[in-house]
Amino acid sequence: MMRADAQRNRARVLEAAEVVLARDGLGASMREIAEVAGVGVGTIYRQFPTKETLYQAIVLDRMRRLADRADELASAEDPGAALFEYFTTIVEDSTVKKVLVDALASAGIDAKAGVPDIRGAIEVLLVRAQKAGAVRGDVGMAELLALLSATCLAAQHNNWDEELRTRTLAVVFDGLRPDRS
Repeated sequence: MMRADAQRNRARVLEAAEVVLARDGLGASMREIAEVAGVGVGTIYRQFPTKETLYQAIVLDRMRRLADRADELASAEDPGAALFEYFTTIVEDSTVKKVLVDALASAGIDAKAGVPDIRGAIEVLLVRAQKAGAVRGDVGMAELLALLSATCLAAQHNNWDEELRTRTLAVVFDGLRPDRS
């Protein structure tokens, strides 16, 4: 079990690494990450001996946060809003995650090793939204995951800004809602 101060340092390093990687890309230095985290470079290397192990820890941490968020939203008062919020979160998260996954793949590391599978959590959100009448009944997991994947890939490939992402997601969500005519 990790000491409390080591856990705090680890969390600060992961948070700082995300910030620095978003700003500087894969050329980010461990020294810069250490400065932003307020720790020594040795602190990083004790827990993450290589950049790849740090990147893998970031991906795992991000996926755990997504899984936790899905669990929280599974009991939300408005199931439709919960599904659409989660969909939005995944699309927002996908660009940063792709950079990390690509870096790991180029180093020959399986980015999905140890990563929680969130499909079950997404299905819970979909079923609840459908039961609440917020999502069309003919939308299955295959269709939802196809839309989610396509939206994430388009956002990554075309570097969507927040305004374009918001407008595009509004169109996708309108297509998922039942016809009210």
